[in-house]
Amino acid sequence: MLPWLWCPYKAALNIELGINLLGANKMDLTSLLVQVVSGALGGSAAGAAAKQYSLGAVGNAIAGAVGGGIAGQLIGTMAGQLIEGWVGDIAGGAVGGAILALIAGVIRNMTAK
Repeated sequence: MLPWLWCPYKAALNIELGINLLGANKMDLTSLLVQVVSGALGGSAAGAAAKQYSLGAVGNAIAGAVGGGIAGQLIGTMAGQLIEGWVGDIAGGAVGGAILALIAGVIRNMTAK
């Protein structure tokens, strides 16, 4: 490594691509994909369970996928070692997808009236 490019704080702050300043693990693309897919399934299940808030099959799946990706990353950051691995990815994605799909359905129903 060239001496003028060396940063003494790099090791202490973990400033690398994909690592935040709190020292969390690198984001894994496989985990994100699992969270998005399980979020889409969770959103579809929530839409089927609560028909009055359903966005349709595609709408529930899209809202669920977005919610699964966001909530899965937040749960992974917040819970850390408590919920780890595939179980945490699937659970976080499914719950996040269901919640966001239902919130989007409630907002749609409120604005339609």
